[in-house]
Amino acid sequence: MTNCEKLLNYMFLCHRLPERSFFFKGRQFPLCARCTGILVGYILGIIYVILSHRMHIFLELSLMLPLVIDGTGQYLGYYESTNIRRLITGILAGIATICLFRLAIMWGLQSGQWFYAKLIK
Repeated sequence: MTNCEKLLNYMFLCHRLPERSFFFKGRQFPLCARCTGILVGYILGIIYVILSHRMHIFLELSLMLPLVIDGTGQYLGYYESTNIRRLITGILAGIATICLFRLAIMWGLQSGQWFYAKLIK
């Protein structure tokens, strides 16, 4: 395992099950399909945050729903999810995570400004 693979494994705490991972030229990805989707979603989320000027909190929060539904349905044994479904729900959840991180930063900055304004007066 390369250093990059080790880093990704530690960052995501990924199980790396072969049946839930993608393969390229006979080599298993360093992350499972869902964690691969989350990583791609982080990148797309950063691009979205940079390019968007308005916050669409309900839309951004709703991007988590497919992952919750898919994960819950699989955990309860209603069905076995596919790697493509895991990838797509992971991408949506990754985007939502970055958007929620942006929201937390914005609220933190606003409350800091409010607190600072109260100290000065």
